[in-house]
Amino acid sequence: MSMMTVSVFNAKVIRITDGDTIVVLTDKKEQVKIRLDGIDCPEKAQAYGLKAKQATSDLCFNKNVRISKSGVDRYGRTLAFVYVDNVCVNKELIKRGLAWHFKKYNKDPELAKLEVKAKVAKVGLWAPGNAIAPWNWRKTKKPVVKK
Repeated sequence: MSMMTVSVFNAKVIRITDGDTIVVLTDKKEQVKIRLDGIDCPEKAQAYGLKAKQATSDLCFNKNVRISKSGVDRYGRTLAFVYVDNVCVNKELIKRGLAWHFKKYNKDPELAKLEVKAKVAKVGLWAPGNAIAPWNWRKTKKPVVKK
């Protein structure tokens, strides 16, 4: 386990980009793009993609949230767990079957357990039984460059 410095700050959610990306406004009036750590929601064009975005919106849009920053991703977005009161948005999306645990980048055993529970209960995107993980789906959408 690598030791990460976790910084916590409060902010207001001003935009929902998609299920796992939001934009917040800090007390210093800075806009910060937040990528919900440990999860990957379906892309907008995928089944449940818009439902995931709507759920994220219902959970935190226009609300004051607590951001627990865990790092920065390769696109410069702040990786974080986002809390509305005592509800962790990241965990809630997995519970509702609207996100995968992004195991490649996050080893949180609780997220893994929540995903298994949702899968077994066939909640949300697990209901149809043919869910394609967004990281695999994205691969199929990349333009093929011929040499």
